[in-house]
Amino acid sequence: MGCLSIIRKQGRCLALTAMLACGLTGHPVSADSSGLPTLGGVGGGLVSEQQEAAIGERVLQSIRRSDRLVQDPLVRDYLSDIVHNLVPYAPLTDRDLHLVVVDSAGINAFAVPGGIIGVNGGLFLNAKTEQQFASVIAHEIAHLSQRHFARRMQQQETSAPMTVAGMLAGIILSAVTQSDVGIAAIAGSQAMAVQNMLQYSRAHEKEADRVGLDILAQAGMDPKGMPRMFEIMMDRNRLQGGQPPEYLSTHPLTPSRVSDTWNRAQQYPERDVSDSLEYHLMRARLQVRYARSDKAALNAFGALVRDDDASPAARYGLAVAHLANNQPGEAEPILRRLLDQSSGRITFTVTLAKALQRQGQYDEAREQLEAALRRNPDNDPITLQLADVELAAGNASVAAKYYAEVNRRHPDNAHLWQKRAEAEGQARNIVSVHRARAEFHQLIGDLEAAERQLMEALGKVPGGSPVQDVIQQRLTSVRERLTRQRQF
Repeated sequence: MGCLSIIRKQGRCLALTAMLACGLTGHPVSADSSGLPTLGGVGGGLVSEQQEAAIGERVLQSIRRSDRLVQDPLVRDYLSDIVHNLVPYAPLTDRDLHLVVVDSAGINAFAVPGGIIGVNGGLFLNAKTEQQFASVIAHEIAHLSQRHFARRMQQQETSAPMTVAGMLAGIILSAVTQSDVGIAAIAGSQAMAVQNMLQYSRAHEKEADRVGLDILAQAGMDPKGMPRMFEIMMDRNRLQGGQPPEYLSTHPLTPSRVSDTWNRAQQYPERDVSDSLEYHLMRARLQVRYARSDKAALNAFGALVRDDDASPAARYGLAVAHLANNQPGEAEPILRRLLDQSSGRITFTVTLAKALQRQGQYDEAREQLEAALRRNPDNDPITLQLADVELAAGNASVAAKYYAEVNRRHPDNAHLWQKRAEAEGQARNIVSVHRARAEFHQLIGDLEAAERQLMEALGKVPGGSPVQDVIQQRLTSVRERLTRQRQF
């Protein structure tokens, strides 16, 4: 991603990722007690893919600790679908990507070494079409495919080691304290390198535009979505009068770059691509989330559905707004009508089940979801909503099994381990509580807390049991990681 030249309070954890993605030099730097990986590598300063993965893991830990992620299973599932539609057409060597949705209404997206792609929830608000939204994702995938982080480090071979030290200190302070102290440290050291980095950063942006356009076209989407999205950002920049969207702070955008992207996009065959309904349903969910108030969201969507020609997305948004206003009884008939018109749609089914759950109608909610799961095995939003219904109905053991099922598919979801620990606790499965908490702590980088939880679990299982062996193996792994971390 582009060089971060403007750093603000909003999107603090993205400032962190931007620094990792664009600000470090190619000189080897010893990691400190925080366990940050050594930077630099063989081959004239290029960072190895293993080092990129280690950096990416540190970034993920910081983002998880920040607790500023959108955990909505429907939104996360949509993002996963669109990324997996684009990835087959990207020149990536490693397609095992980690996706995050940052809980911020601002426009931003980022790509970080180690295969991390993230977007702000606000990207859904500002991208008016799915083609525009997908263009930002394609651009970030292109940054990963071209290994721009490693190439920038090679370009920065002559940067002063103190610049790197300052940025690393800022990263650590920001991750640990979530305060402006870390941001100030990053900003001060970054200023030393910005002038030399800017031209190279623009070259990377143009390359990511070109590769991203190819990805869009080959995936059957409209490449013109990219320059249209750029124009939206430029308009926002003009309206905000010197306070550009976060995305422009990390992705330098000029009129000439927009013009160049238009010219490239027009070279592809003309195609009429329709948005999926699912994109606009997710956009409606996030419009409710980021409305000035729950009442404002209700009024806004209420105004859109006053006539019978209202779009399904507008009617769905009204239902979600009713749920946000604690009016599940008002949401229910809207959702039933939507399901009648689009039988089996997962988003409508899951949201209706939520409305039924909120009214204490657990049996019908369960029936709806179990039927949906038979049609869509291993679907995460359906399974997680089933878990929520069972937990609300007092069936904690059943809920824990559903959470465990999704855990097996997504072992790196820290929030899910927290939910599972809650269910296991209500079911009085104390050993499982400690194991789930241990996984949560190791995902946020607190290995000492993970070790303590595993020790607690180990002390509560019979000697010689298979569960004891599993816990002992996990404890050994955590202790080995702790030893390596303390050596730095």
